Amino acid sequence: MASLPNGTSATAAAPSGTSTGDAPAATQQYTPSQRYLSTRGGDEDLSFEEVVLQGMGSDGGLFIPQEIPKAVDWQSWADLSFADVAFRVLSLYISPAEIPRADLKAIIDRSYATFRSKDVTPLFQLKDNLYLLELFHGPTFAFKDVALQFLGNLFEYFLVRKNEGKTGRDRHHLTVVGATSGDTGSAAIYGLRGKTDVSVFILHPQGRVSPIQEAQMTTVLDANVHNLAVAGTFDDCQDIVKALFADPATNRALRLGAVNSINFARILAQITYYFTAYFQLARTVPDFRLGQDKVRFVVPTGNFGDVLAGYFAHRMGLPVDKLVIATNENDILDRFWKTGRYDTQPGTAQQRQQQEHQQNLRQQQQRLQQQLYQQGSGSGNGNSPDANNNNNNSTTATNAANDNNNSRSGSNGATTNGPPANSNIGGSGGVKETLSPAMDILVSSNFERLLWFLAYEFAASAGMDDGWNKKQASQEVATWLADLKAKGGFGPVYKDVLAAARRTFESERVSDEQTLETIKHVYAATGGGGGGAVGGGTDSKPYVIDPHTAVGVAAAQRSVGRTSPHVPHVALSTAHPAKFAGAVVRALQDEAGFDFEATDD
Repeated sequence: MASLPNGTSATAAAPSGTSTGDAPAATQQYTPSQRYLSTRGGDEDLSFEEVVLQGMGSDGGLFIPQEIPKAVDWQSWADLSFADVAFRVLSLYISPAEIPRADLKAIIDRSYATFRSKDVTPLFQLKDNLYLLELFHGPTFAFKDVALQFLGNLFEYFLVRKNEGKTGRDRHHLTVVGATSGDTGSAAIYGLRGKTDVSVFILHPQGRVSPIQEAQMTTVLDANVHNLAVAGTFDDCQDIVKALFADPATNRALRLGAVNSINFARILAQITYYFTAYFQLARTVPDFRLGQDKVRFVVPTGNFGDVLAGYFAHRMGLPVDKLVIATNENDILDRFWKTGRYDTQPGTAQQRQQQEHQQNLRQQQQRLQQQLYQQGSGSGNGNSPDANNNNNNSTTATNAANDNNNSRSGSNGATTNGPPANSNIGGSGGVKETLSPAMDILVSSNFERLLWFLAYEFAASAGMDDGWNKKQASQEVATWLADLKAKGGFGPVYKDVLAAARRTFESERVSDEQTLETIKHVYAATGGGGGGAVGGGTDSKPYVIDPHTAVGVAAAQRSVGRTSPHVPHVALSTAHPAKFAGAVVRALQDEAGFDFEATDD
């Protein structure tokens, strides 16, 4: 039994019968929700440990459980703490043959002990039946902490177990590579800094993260942390990361690990707060009927991971009326729900510029691979490959020649709806720079996971066996994603597939101008103490929201207007407003009495 740095033990698993030689054998007791497959059909029957450490399928697909479990006793969780609800949720996806229950409970407790709120993700009532779920009470003041504190501790647990009794070249060293639009990077760094046998490389789009986000990443001095700025967009950073994972030689040599939401553990951790939000409503809203009344969740959406966690919660049994996808002017998801087509393709006259941009990205990827090898992250010699690195806290521009493509244009003169995202192709791959940069994404990675479940449901209507249904779903997803890569889009999808998507989801598009108006409106509406923490009285201070939350609130206000007044709306508040001070000050600088320095937690 190996000991973690804080004294927690990592219980050794049973001898392996899987291909990795380290994960628990498939002959142990598992439910279908505790074994995993790739959305593209190339990997099947993987353990949770394999999924966490591998991150991404060998076929380029994303891992999902063989089935989504039903939480038959979820109503009995209503009075439990956040950590205890998380334990109930995660236990459905993780076999005790892999992580004994006592160890899992210790990992969860340690992950959420770092949060400033006793509720971890408290609920705040804005008005009547509109609530904010505050997800920014973790170490880096963003919702990513909920998942990445847990993922960092998972990595540590599995590595301690793998390396028990091993020295030198026999030790397993993990090279974590991630792309960030700002919050994932800092949350990943704070979750992994100082961890033994882990090196962290985070790519962010140069000039497209807020000053606080950049400072949170680049001022961490731990020797195992490295930051790299990429001339381009978040999509470009993500493409480089995916290309590294798709290269078998690189993956094998460096033992790559994923912290982006392509890692299913990220999605899994986020399911919890949908349940706890529902329970907070049930405890405080008069006449709310636990298990009967439905809730609408409104989710600011970029890479689709957060709203996908809500889909899992719904499939597990949580009474969800609808999941409302709130996008900014990078509206590819909103367009899909309206048309059934997922399309990033720019106009013909701009295609040459995009091709040149892609060529530059390939050069950046090659430079990154060289840097990874030079750092020696895959040497497996048992020593920290970063011990002699004195520049780990600096941000390296991997292609300074393209700096002219990354200047901030702002959004003065924005129209109500704003121009379409692909009108700003230039050297930035079709992504429009907005006031909500974490959502400036065209290719939403986790959308692939939803597509698989939609395709599976469509295939199942033919009445064939489960194996055939899974195979057909994977083939359909592989075809759609191949078209996306080759043609810039796919669809329209089958009418039944689109109908299934619309049955659970709605979508709204919010412009920069509407984002600023919403920040201002919420501030003014709460100035007299009109809002308050659920179950905790009122707050006399005006309430300030960040631009991503504002996108969600704007979408929620529209949804409230077309929905029964008996359906509560919970908008996810994804970041503390101080992380995006520029947008907040721009919205509120003319408001009487506004003082950003007085904005607290």
